[in-house]
Amino acid sequence: MRLGDLERLPSSPQLVPVRGTDGQDAPIARGTTLESKRKRRYISLAVGGLLVIPIAIWLVQRWATSSHVVPLDRVRITSVSRGHFVVDVAAQGEVIAPVSPTLFAIAAGTISYSVRAGDSVKKGRVLATLDSPDLSNQYLRERATLDSLDAAISHYQIEIRRQLLTSQQQADLAKVVIEAAERERKRAQWAWDLHAISERDYRRAIDDVAMAKLNYDHARDTAALERESVVLDLRTRRLEREKQALVVEGLKGRVEELTVRSPVDGMVANLAQLEKTKIPESAPLLTVVDLTALEVEFQVAETYAGEIKPGMTAQITLEGRTESGTVATISPEVRQNEVSGRIRFLSGHTQGLRQNERAQVRIVIDERPDVLKFERGSLIDEATRTVYVVRGNRAVRTPVQLGAASISEIEALRGLTVGDQVIVSDTRDFADAGEVVLSN
Repeated sequence: MRLGDLERLPSSPQLVPVRGTDGQDAPIARGTTLESKRKRRYISLAVGGLLVIPIAIWLVQRWATSSHVVPLDRVRITSVSRGHFVVDVAAQGEVIAPVSPTLFAIAAGTISYSVRAGDSVKKGRVLATLDSPDLSNQYLRERATLDSLDAAISHYQIEIRRQLLTSQQQADLAKVVIEAAERERKRAQWAWDLHAISERDYRRAIDDVAMAKLNYDHARDTAALERESVVLDLRTRRLEREKQALVVEGLKGRVEELTVRSPVDGMVANLAQLEKTKIPESAPLLTVVDLTALEVEFQVAETYAGEIKPGMTAQITLEGRTESGTVATISPEVRQNEVSGRIRFLSGHTQGLRQNERAQVRIVIDERPDVLKFERGSLIDEATRTVYVVRGNRAVRTPVQLGAASISEIEALRGLTVGDQVIVSDTRDFADAGEVVLSN
């Protein structure tokens, strides 16, 4: 179109209406379209979501309060009950022979055994012979010295009797002189009365009597002193002889001990030396075990030392059989946090037992009726302050106070009641959670 043609167009053209879609729209029934179905589905999902949200919140809260889920078959559960309660202690022990003397060589020499290890022997039986020439020769020398002392004392006793006889003879002679002087004095007195002798002769007769008495007194005193002297000298010699006799007796005993005999009825445990070996003095020879006096030595933790007393009842398990016993001693000494003690068999049936044989020991400390208790776990003791109690499908951590503990049970003082279900297996994996879910 040219510009001139545009100028010839009319200035106000006539508007023609645009054709719409009004003629195509027609009313239909509600709910019959796909869009309405979708809306209803959305509404249903929204309503369901509103119902699920509280349940999810409840599950999250439960999950938050229970940080662990544990399979039920991994825990061991026991019930709390009330009944008779025995406080006991378990310990490991071994059979020992308190009477097991070891015999030693009393002198250097050569050993010859007449028994072997494991032989049963009676008291007094010859076990070995020790050949010791030095000891035998020493015994013979000392015995010869004793014999010489016996001969010297016998000879001295003869000399004593000779000296005593001499002293007594002198005293008797002095007494005879007194009697003779007394007769002369009487004769002089008679003559003096008749004035037949001089006064000098009369006085000499009197002096002779006095001198004879003085000699007699001296002889008598000398004899007494001589007797005391020889008695003391004889006593000294006899003491020397007794001293030598003790030496000989001791050597005789040592020589007899060269023949080694069993001190008890029992069994030869071992031979310490080789046959025909030259050994020094005090060398061990062999050990004899008295099997009729066996005991069990045990060790327990020092915490039980103050509770275990001599005389308490004990049970000893050996090779599947149980023997009754009683606590004989408990040591006051602590070694490596343990205290040792000994249990004596009550029945005395120790035949067939061997020294150092292992044994299980159960010591009864106390017995009480009507006690709230439950089975003891490996990690549950008097110091335990919380346990897990089963409530439905949950295990709730519950504060408790526990009392005395035995081998298999423990006393519940506070926090539990009869019928409560307690987890007694290892709960360290629970990490002290407040609740634990038990899953099937």
